[in-house]
Amino acid sequence: MMQELDQAVTIGATVPTGFEHTAAEEVQEKLEATARVSKNRGRIYFDITTDKLLKVHQLKSLDNLFVVVKEYDDYQFKTTKEEVQMDWEELAAKLPWTNALAVWKLNNSIKKKKGCRKRTNPTKSDQCGNVGTKSTDTVPSDPEELWEDLEALEVKRNQRDVSSQPENDSEEEKHSEIQNQESGVTPLKFRVTCNRAGDKHCFTSNDAARDFGGAVQEFFQWKADMTKFDVEVLLNIHNNEVVVGIALTVESLHRRNITHFGPTTLRSTLAYGMLRLCKPQVSDVIVDPMCGTGAIPLEGVMEWQNSFFLAGDNNGTAVSRSVNNIKHILKRTHDGGSSSGLPLDIVQWDLCNLPMRSSSVDIIITDMPFGKRMGSKKKNWELYPLCLREMARVCKPGTGKAVLLTQDKKCFLKALSQMEGLWRKLHTVWVNVGGLHAGVFVLKRTAVVFGPTSVDVMECP
Repeated sequence: MMQELDQAVTIGATVPTGFEHTAAEEVQEKLEATARVSKNRGRIYFDITTDKLLKVHQLKSLDNLFVVVKEYDDYQFKTTKEEVQMDWEELAAKLPWTNALAVWKLNNSIKKKKGCRKRTNPTKSDQCGNVGTKSTDTVPSDPEELWEDLEALEVKRNQRDVSSQPENDSEEEKHSEIQNQESGVTPLKFRVTCNRAGDKHCFTSNDAARDFGGAVQEFFQWKADMTKFDVEVLLNIHNNEVVVGIALTVESLHRRNITHFGPTTLRSTLAYGMLRLCKPQVSDVIVDPMCGTGAIPLEGVMEWQNSFFLAGDNNGTAVSRSVNNIKHILKRTHDGGSSSGLPLDIVQWDLCNLPMRSSSVDIIITDMPFGKRMGSKKKNWELYPLCLREMARVCKPGTGKAVLLTQDKKCFLKALSQMEGLWRKLHTVWVNVGGLHAGVFVLKRTAVVFGPTSVDVMECP
């Protein structure tokens, strides 16, 4: 198995779509590794030594992690399902599993996860490409205890590779099975998840997961289980690009700071990506006027503790959820030995009449109502212009910035055009938010002086 803790491996990660380059910047900054963006949006890859695996889990831009078993930049798929199925069977037997499985083992020890590995309420997309049937067998209390069985299988694989006599393979397999029965070792449980993109394949994601999963099961003699699995094998296909990996996360890392969710809680990874677009500096005053459950300011105070964050919402329930999430973070930091507080305040306010002095804020960052689950498209036509004007009032002229997320692009751009030169759009990052095509608009507060108009005295809808 892996002999040295500093052996080089390739890590793959899913990231919020549209923030691939932002995530790559964080990898370079914190791991000193160069990340490459996949052709398939929402994924990046980077090479590290295994002694940095814990640091990878601490990155804020990444949703799910996996260790790459093998990458194929131009995999030549056959033209019939039968031929492709045979290819999957051959591929499973010749892949270099050893180092990836060693990283999987090391990852388990780093996470120090004891007890059963649970995956509650798998999503439809998760189930789409799974192989296997549900098993009533109990999951071993600690997957690391099964490593002896895994090593025995790897020894069997190496012996089979160097053997020139096919009949010896069956003898080795029988011997391994007898040993397992005698020792009472429970086989690992696994599932295969396939993510496929491209219109030139003669197979579906289900076909690939089923056929490849069957080949993996035959090779390792593992048990297939779609919910209580120990190992999740990933098969990512984008046109002719194929990546086989082993998952290192059971649950997405974006849930790290939120315990009290609302109807439209923003993913922490997306919130962090928006914050990086702001480039917060020491002593900056950063405001989220529509904070919801506090995802953005919570990410901010955890990463930029030398800035001050002020957040609020007009909904009392949302403010309560934010306060509870802050208490959770404070408890976690105190349990970790830190006695300091957080540079963050939460207020209930009217976002069109913010209780702040003019020109007092460095950065405004928020997730605006899309008009879908919260608010309505009709109300947005009234709300957006008023919000943008109030943001322009409190933001510092000439230096202030705003990073605003919305799916109601037409309404936002129309409202922006009515701001009489108070804001200048720098660029837009297009993202996927729960299946909706949304934009993160980066604005610069111009030097134009804010002055009262008939619009400014209107009440917020």
